[in-house]
Amino acid sequence: MRRRGDVLPMAVLALLADGPLHGYEIRRRLDVRLGAFRALSYGTLYPCLRALQAGGCLTETTGQHAVGAVGAKRARVVYEITARGRERLAELLEEAGPAAWEDDAFGVRLALFQRVAPRTRLRVLEGRRARLLERLEQLSVSVERAQAQAQLDAYALEAQRHGLEIVRSEVDWLDRLITAERRASPRPVSPAGPPPEES
Repeated sequence: MRRRGDVLPMAVLALLADGPLHGYEIRRRLDVRLGAFRALSYGTLYPCLRALQAGGCLTETTGQHAVGAVGAKRARVVYEITARGRERLAELLEEAGPAAWEDDAFGVRLALFQRVAPRTRLRVLEGRRARLLERLEQLSVSVERAQAQAQLDAYALEAQRHGLEIVRSEVDWLDRLITAERRASPRPVSPAGPPPEES
């Protein structure tokens, strides 16, 4: 999951986990649900579908549907997830290493968080926050240096400040998500069992 292309199989499998779909409908739902894929082309989607099929993650069937003139029929390929595809989806969703919180992967994973275990969601959110704090420090140093040395004109400096504010805003947003996730997570039970009830 190091590049944008690597998260597409996860997104496709997640859609097919809800039921069989044909290619056009897969693309439409990706466009609606995953903003990161609004520019997705059929040239990107169909190689992904073929690769998933070759890996045993999905199967395809061909049906007929009406087109235009009365009685005119055209074959339509419908894709369906397999047991191997469900296993692969589970593996992809549980990945929580550095690649999961990079810019391209994070947005897709966030859109699929409903399918992700709470502990994994929290690791991804905390990892994303840590990455942005590193970026925030780098940007702050860059802006301070540019101001001190008068390296940039006013507009270029404002562009850097704007970038700094965007990162600060996302860190604040992540803080809220992490707090909510921690509150929603069930408290761990000790090996000895739950605490006794108070009388």
